Amino acid sequence: MQTVKWGIIGCGDVCEVKSGPGFYKADHSELVIVMRRDAEKAADFAKRHGISQSTNNADDVIHHPDVNTVYIATPPSTHCDYALCVAEAGKPCYVEKPMAMNHRECVQMVEAFKAKNLPLYVAYYRRGLPRFLKVRELLREGAIGTLTSVHIVQYGKLDTNPNNWRFDPSIAGAGKFLDLASHGIDILDFLVSPITRASGYALNTGGTYEAEDVTTAAFEFESGVVGTGIWNFHADHADNRITFTGSEGEIQTPVFADTDIILKRNGTEEHIAAPNPPHVQQPLIQTIVNELRGEGQCVSTGETGARASWVMDQCLITYYGER
Repeated sequence: MQTVKWGIIGCGDVCEVKSGPGFYKADHSELVIVMRRDAEKAADFAKRHGISQSTNNADDVIHHPDVNTVYIATPPSTHCDYALCVAEAGKPCYVEKPMAMNHRECVQMVEAFKAKNLPLYVAYYRRGLPRFLKVRELLREGAIGTLTSVHIVQYGKLDTNPNNWRFDPSIAGAGKFLDLASHGIDILDFLVSPITRASGYALNTGGTYEAEDVTTAAFEFESGVVGTGIWNFHADHADNRITFTGSEGEIQTPVFADTDIILKRNGTEEHIAAPNPPHVQQPLIQTIVNELRGEGQCVSTGETGARASWVMDQCLITYYGER
């Protein structure tokens, strides 16, 4: 296709700055129509972003004659159903993270698109950000010698709003772990290698909502590196970072904060700036557009997204059982 013409299902908060503008600012890319269940909010989004069409019906997006690629930005509970409809309509799809409610749904989605010979992409946009491309470069060039272990942490204060859908497992798939840890687990897959073994424990320590609020994990990568992680959303402070430890040094990088990479070696500490672009999903969106035009490859696919969901399922099994 010469121009990728997008339709959005679910033009909520994530579309305002992170993703939405990327669809009409990327080269050879156009945003045709946006959908939200609240028709007035959909129309307001369209007006503010200069989009000519809006609707409150997802079918209007999926079957729009001018739309050749669909972006799904709804809560996880509807990702699989909408994606299967997009596949049936014969169009490529870009779906928000976490990819689905669980790994089983991810596999169903991957198989549906494979059967139609269509691409499926997942919004693990950190794979396209300068910060993580720089960390990948440092690891590959041996800046810290042989990578031997990885540790990822995320802390946050307990959310006391029990009505937030992100804490309702029937809508979000689990709690904040699935929503936020998915980014860290996926970027480790990209920076190190796929995780082949994983286990974990999840607990609810605060009692303000049904979902888990503290989760731990231990995992092994295909490349032979081991890792650990803790996601504590009942802490007294906020923090997020990944520490890569090697035989000759250490790299620290935030997962979410827009701060420097820290490279430690030979008794020195170097700060490396790699700031985010204004619209953090735009670099990944551009790779999707390039691939659909036959000019490149997107590195965040249904297969890679499903791997992240598999790891998270292993970490949550003590709390939810088989997912």
